[in-house]
Amino acid sequence: MIIVGVDEVGRGCLVGNVVAGAVILPDDFDLPELTDSKKLSEKKREILYAQITKECQWAIGEASANEIDKINILQATMVAMKRAVENLNMQFDQVLVDGNRCPELDNCTAIVKGDLTEPVISAASIIAKVSRDRQMVELDVCHPEYGFAQHKGYGTKQHLVALEKFGAIENQHRYSFTPVKNLSHL
Repeated sequence: MIIVGVDEVGRGCLVGNVVAGAVILPDDFDLPELTDSKKLSEKKREILYAQITKECQWAIGEASANEIDKINILQATMVAMKRAVENLNMQFDQVLVDGNRCPELDNCTAIVKGDLTEPVISAASIIAKVSRDRQMVELDVCHPEYGFAQHKGYGTKQHLVALEKFGAIENQHRYSFTPVKNLSHL
């Protein structure tokens, strides 16, 4: 049976894409360290990411800040998860999604805290987290004044102070999110 694990990262961020990972683990894949990406150090996530991307079928799907503003974060999350599964370009029997709802996919089961209990979802969590964190590091190169490499786009004090001082970054900040709406200069 081919099972796809799916998880997303970045729902609560004020900037950037929401990113979903989709992973299919080979039958002989055994990494006891797999767990929710938020419970792992950045170094450990990078090590596991390298192993997963080398040995597993995987893909990411994204929804942009503009899409988030247009359809809302929940719907954008569902879109990103569906895109991740579709980007695998593989036949599968079942999809296991972390959370309490599924995107529009056949044979999908939502599992609350699934990233803690299902290794295939944990692997997807790691793929999504590392992929999105790398995007934030890249955005930090273009806009170092915001500190994206440190806070990864979450609404930290540093981010809010920068938003107040410099305004929102077009096509990157989520204008529908209250802190951006309230603090941006647009």
